[in-house]
Amino acid sequence: MPRRVCVKGTMGSGKSTFGAELARRLGVPWIELDALHHGPNWSAPTAEAFQARMREAMEACPDGWVIDGNYDSKLGEMIVGAADTIVWLDLPLRVTFPRLWRRTMHRIRNDVELWGGNRETWRDQFASRESIFLWAVRSHRKHRREWPSRFGGDPRLVRLRSDAEARRWMDAQH
Repeated sequence: MPRRVCVKGTMGSGKSTFGAELARRLGVPWIELDALHHGPNWSAPTAEAFQARMREAMEACPDGWVIDGNYDSKLGEMIVGAADTIVWLDLPLRVTFPRLWRRTMHRIRNDVELWGGNRETWRDQFASRESIFLWAVRSHRKHRREWPSRFGGDPRLVRLRSDAEARRWMDAQH
């Protein structure tokens, strides 16, 4: 049974929902990278500060953890290297994009407070080069291009390409 699980995927793939439920089933803490990364006014820590936060969070969970998110540019192999299982939620863009749309619209309409007291705004999501929708399309393409060679042949990798596959795999873990 996995005890240190890294959950990866593009925005809208369900990383947080999947990660939280998997952690509950495994009886280990769930660590959401976004919560450790985003400070007030969407400020971001340096790579060194983020790595220190991650080391502390991981050390606080000696019996295992489920960590969801990517942030490879700042964390390198820190999480992937420590994981006994890497779950890649590789759902099609036709599934993730509508989810992202619904989630973002809900957050904007209901003024949902996110990590570090941040909120998504119409301006940020629709009139910015930092739009989550543009980022989702770019990262989806990048992951599909780079991750097969990065993780290819790694026996720890579990690549799940549909919600049904994700449910079946999750059900097999308890």
